[in-house]
Amino acid sequence: MSSVEEDLKAVPGIRFVDHVAIAVKQGNLEGQVKAYAMLGFREIHREEVLGGDQVREALLQIGNGPNLIQLLEPLTQDSPVQKLIDRNGGCGGLAHVAFRVESAQKAFDAMKVSGFQIIDKAPRKGSRGTTVFFVHPKSRADNPFGFLIEIVEDPESK
Repeated sequence: MSSVEEDLKAVPGIRFVDHVAIAVKQGNLEGQVKAYAMLGFREIHREEVLGGDQVREALLQIGNGPNLIQLLEPLTQDSPVQKLIDRNGGCGGLAHVAFRVESAQKAFDAMKVSGFQIIDKAPRKGSRGTTVFFVHPKSRADNPFGFLIEIVEDPESK
């Protein structure tokens, strides 16, 4: 078992991958939604997330499974997603991987005690009524994840 798997096993309540978030360049969201539709995905949610995120989100599902694709289009130049696109030479790509948990607060507390570098000061409101927090890609100096992690609690899954 890899060290990432071991690190994540210690987080209480991780149930499954909620979504994989993909950054798309401004103006490309509609085209990306159509491209995923050709693969059998259907759009189940759309929202503009303001605050520090500054993104337009389209959430896509294939079949009836719990795993989703989240397309993120930056709304401003200050959006973290735009900064990711800039770091990628103007191309979109993987923004983060989100894990579904039973309780964001319990996961937050356990990860904080275990020394994870958490970006948010506390779990906060996410899109579609969720509670979320983000974990830094270099969170574990001994075994960095290498990608941004989002922890998601969905109130409908309780």
